Amino acid sequence: MIRPLPTRPRAVLLGCLLVAGLLVPGVAASAAQAQPREGRPPYSLLHMNVCSSGYAGCYPRTEYPAIVDEVVERIRANDVNAVTLNEACSGDVAAVAARTGYHFRFATVVYRGAPLACKSPEGRGVFGNAVLVKEAIRASEDAPFSVFNGVEQRRWLCVTTARGVDVCTTHLSTGGEAPGSANSVQCAELTALLASRVRPTVFAGDVNRRTSCAPPDHWTLTDAEATQAPGIQHAYGDLAAPRLEIEPTTHTDHDALVVRAGLRR
Repeated sequence: MIRPLPTRPRAVLLGCLLVAGLLVPGVAASAAQAQPREGRPPYSLLHMNVCSSGYAGCYPRTEYPAIVDEVVERIRANDVNAVTLNEACSGDVAAVAARTGYHFRFATVVYRGAPLACKSPEGRGVFGNAVLVKEAIRASEDAPFSVFNGVEQRRWLCVTTARGVDVCTTHLSTGGEAPGSANSVQCAELTALLASRVRPTVFAGDVNRRTSCAPPDHWTLTDAEATQAPGIQHAYGDLAAPRLEIEPTTHTDHDALVVRAGLRR
């Protein structure tokens, strides 16, 4: 985590030395000017596609409930401000929130015209995407894209935190990113959605494509260096000085992304 440097105590010490005659004015001024500016407030995000529906071919790997434990462990280890989850189950997300103390919102994905109940085991709620945040949630919104490929609706979800940061996620359709494809149309709609946000914004999700959906004034980070399904999970945003860490996972078929950046003043 990026932490501000304690510049003020150093300045006080230099002042005391100057008064005591231990530093000449020119040296004191030079030393004070050499101190780095206070860093931007840090903001971090963890993204995981957890393959938890019980229907997908990757599900046996989750060794349920091991995948839930892995999500909790990674949240605690990285001490992030926000978490985005794709292919999650509402009951599992609620359990993760209860164990970590995070607030959450869940967007249910419609499958064949109705919510899809997670299975193996049952009783875990319905299938969809989630955002979890440390700070209180002030507002949230979600909606489907105008088109989707196959029988699974694709939706986006954005949460506004008490800190004034918007955190968004989605899971775009498969089927290729050629012009006119469902994925390409969804990508354009995602670009417009992120461009419309008026607060500092960070997005992460499984976009099932290699080219970016970020607005022109947003940066793009991808998991191109991942060992599992590289290049199709992306992070976008307009926070300052972003960097990406990729963490191998044990109980899902995508590696985890950790984005660390700073809030612009």
